[in-house]
Amino acid sequence: MNIHEKYISRCISLGKNGQPSTYPNPSVGCVLVHNNRIIGEGYTSAYGGAHAEVNAIASVKNKALLKEATLYSTLEPCSHFGKTPPCADLIITNNIPKVVIGILDPHEKVAGRGIRKLKDAGREVTTGILEKECRAHHNRFLTFHEKKRPYILLKWAETIDGFIAPAKEKRNAQPEPFWITSPPSRQRVHQWRSEEQAILVGTTTVLEDNPKLDIRHWSGKNPVRLVLDRSLKINGNYHVLDRTIPTIIFTEEIDSSKYIEGIDYELIDFSTNIAQQLCNHFHKRNILSVFVEGGKRTIETFIEANLWDEARVFTGTSHFKRGTTAPKLSGKLVKQEYIYTDTINTFVND
Repeated sequence: MNIHEKYISRCISLGKNGQPSTYPNPSVGCVLVHNNRIIGEGYTSAYGGAHAEVNAIASVKNKALLKEATLYSTLEPCSHFGKTPPCADLIITNNIPKVVIGILDPHEKVAGRGIRKLKDAGREVTTGILEKECRAHHNRFLTFHEKKRPYILLKWAETIDGFIAPAKEKRNAQPEPFWITSPPSRQRVHQWRSEEQAILVGTTTVLEDNPKLDIRHWSGKNPVRLVLDRSLKINGNYHVLDRTIPTIIFTEEIDSSKYIEGIDYELIDFSTNIAQQLCNHFHKRNILSVFVEGGKRTIETFIEANLWDEARVFTGTSHFKRGTTAPKLSGKLVKQEYIYTDTINTFVND
């Protein structure tokens, strides 16, 4: 690892501290180095707050060192006025002579303009450092701007014999949820929910399990609840309609008198391209990531449309023998881990 890679690696570590509070902005990490010593560092504040470069420069005690320093950042500094002034201008104003960047910003308002502004001001700019790692760190932001849709994560738990739910007669005899995984695994799911902007489930999952779709076993901000309900079968007795968390219902029902006040509704055509329609709505609403938790049909809708990026699959130790079989996908296994008695396999869509 060379010196540039060393400091960009530090930037990536810093950037993780801002997730997911920065969404829909990227969580950038920034380091300022003088004579091979870090003199300042920062990461993006929660949405609407200061960018990473602003926080890093503000942290430098001796500002006179900036005119001899190198600024490292995971992402190209912005060049436009948004909720904050352009970071490229701040770098120029503080006479920072060298800038090292992981990847370019694909946002239409940036897209190389930040680098061009820096170079036009006489700054030495180096790009493409730890590009693969920076792309992985910013995968949700990049997917949103490059593919015009959110980063889609699929999650399910299956028994050792390949079922995600028991047979109907078994469920009818015991209406309470059948847990496939251990309590530590369920806590991990709540951690994952806290890291994403939204969580999606279908009608059957709500009617059979009555999930809260919150992060009560973790800390942070609850994701926006997204629910497919074609004919509004879900009534106000279910947790997803309790109005404690922002919720969007996707439906075909045009009679707004059936809508519940405080719940958002979106009309889609359930007869075709459901996954793509949903992605279009998510993009319109600036949702960078969606955690798809079920049920089987909802998950398979994204698999069949090839609109997924990552899948996290739990396998427990129980057997159902009969029931709803687990979804099938073709992806690259990139990680396997164990929590108590459960196995988690992580796949990416390659």
